[in-house]
Amino acid sequence: MFFVLLFSQFAISPSSASAAEDNLGLKAEAAMIIDAKSGKILYEKNADKVLGIASMSKMMTEYIVLEAIHDKKISWDQKVKISEYVHKLSKAPNLSNVGLTQGEDYTVKELYSAMAIYSGNAATIALAELLAGSEKNFVQLMNKKAKELGLQKFKFVNSTGLNNKDLLGNYPAGDPNEENVMTARDMGTLAFRLLKDYPEVLEFSSVSRLKFRDGKEYPNFNWMLPGLIYEYQGVDGLKTGSTDFAGYAHTGTVMRNGQRYITVVMKSTSKGERFEDSIKLMDYAFATFDKQRIISKGYQAKGKKSLPVTKGKEDSVEIKTNKSIELVIPNGEKGSYKPIVVIDKSKLNKDGELTAPIKKGEKIGYITVQPKEGKDYGFIAGVGNDGVKADLIASESVEKANWFVLSMRAVGGFFGDLWNNAASAVKGWF
Repeated sequence: MFFVLLFSQFAISPSSASAAEDNLGLKAEAAMIIDAKSGKILYEKNADKVLGIASMSKMMTEYIVLEAIHDKKISWDQKVKISEYVHKLSKAPNLSNVGLTQGEDYTVKELYSAMAIYSGNAATIALAELLAGSEKNFVQLMNKKAKELGLQKFKFVNSTGLNNKDLLGNYPAGDPNEENVMTARDMGTLAFRLLKDYPEVLEFSSVSRLKFRDGKEYPNFNWMLPGLIYEYQGVDGLKTGSTDFAGYAHTGTVMRNGQRYITVVMKSTSKGERFEDSIKLMDYAFATFDKQRIISKGYQAKGKKSLPVTKGKEDSVEIKTNKSIELVIPNGEKGSYKPIVVIDKSKLNKDGELTAPIKKGEKIGYITVQPKEGKDYGFIAGVGNDGVKADLIASESVEKANWFVLSMRAVGGFFGDLWNNAASAVKGWF
């Protein structure tokens, strides 16, 4: 259990972020900006509206494949034999695919590259069949994993993001004309976890062109990558998607000077528009926000620099933070954040005292920060404020006093109480 103390040590300054956000002029139906390190949400538009996600669905397939490789259930060099269905789908007109030959073996890495770089649908299903025996079983894994990752409003009916009607009569779940759906918030959460848990995803998503064994070269649909139409400095992922139902979508990630952002754009009306909106989001992020140190290592909160100690050689102990707290916030607004001290109640007696012995560095509680005013979007699901939290620790050890000292204190306390009572009684006579 913990109890919370708020200290308004920092000055208050009005937030300008919300006013700026109203001027972005996005055409997409939903959008988000997330700090890729902490999971802090910096901007959102219709973030909880359920929309089609099209081939951005493949980010969940990518996550599950990378997890299986990490857990050594499969390997990059493992061979995958192409089934008749996967072969036929790879030749279907108007679908994004690399050519896959029936009965031929392809490595997991080849298929994963086709999926992540060129959004290969047949390659995606080949991986789904490898991991779960069938795409139907794999879709169950997708929905289960989505819950584990903290996604809230979603439904996967296939591994690719295609409309079920395009799967040659082999749709694994849902209705014949159904598609995968999700919110921008959930898509941002998925992107955050993909980057955090398996950063090697960028080794694939950052590739502008795929050279495949069929002898062809396939451009990445993420046109913001180097050498492509909407090239944007620092972009190295993540995934696009488009269907009639979903419109045009883009989950991007960009890194400059050590700062990485995740952007989500959903339900745009054209290929170019989704990237134009992504550029607006990225420009806004770099122009508006900056990582700043809100609290330094060794910080002591005003009015709570120490806690009383009972049964110790000293009657108090100083507490301080074990690390600094850094947060991506609007420029010039460092002074608008207040520290929040949270003490571990289980370490205190009924009088609010710590009991000796106490070891130097022992965790007593933690400190976090929050804005005094202005719009605060919080964090993505499953992150909370862990990214902006520092432990409060004892600055020095406090040894337990020996029995003689404790006895003398007890005697002193007894006579002190006796004297105070007597003094009070005498005072009452006059």
